[in-house]
Amino acid sequence: MDKKKIELEFPIKSSVKILYQCLSTSSGLSEWFADDVTIKKDYAKFVWEGQEEEGRVIAKKADQFIRYQLEENEGTDYYFEFAIKTDPLTGDVALMITDFVDEDEEEEQTLLWESQVGELRHILGG
Repeated sequence: MDKKKIELEFPIKSSVKILYQCLSTSSGLSEWFADDVTIKKDYAKFVWEGQEEEGRVIAKKADQFIRYQLEENEGTDYYFEFAIKTDPLTGDVALMITDFVDEDEEEEQTLLWESQVGELRHILGG
C-alpha cells in the first residue's frame, strides 16, 4: 500500500540553534522524541517503549533540516524530516515535520506528532 505524505507545521518559541540540537542529537531527541536515541555519524537508533528501530540520517543541513529514514523504509522514498522555518518578517520560528503514513493512520499519526511536539515545546520552555 502506498503511503501518504503529510506535512505539519508547529510554531516553536526557540532559537534556531537550540531547536536544531533537539532535532539532530542523541541527547536532544531523547528528551522529547523517543525514550532513547543513539546517533553516530549517519546511523540512528530509536527506542520507543522497549521497541528498537534502526535507521539513518539521509540528508541534513545544519540549523535548517534533518531527514531520517527507518530501516523498514530502506529502498523507498519514505522518511521523516524535521525542518526549521523562520519567518523573514517576524523572526518567528516554526518546526515543519514531513512524514509518510498509511492512509488510515493519518489522524492517529498527526495526533502523535502533536503530542511529541508538545513535549518538545515543554523542554524548550515554550
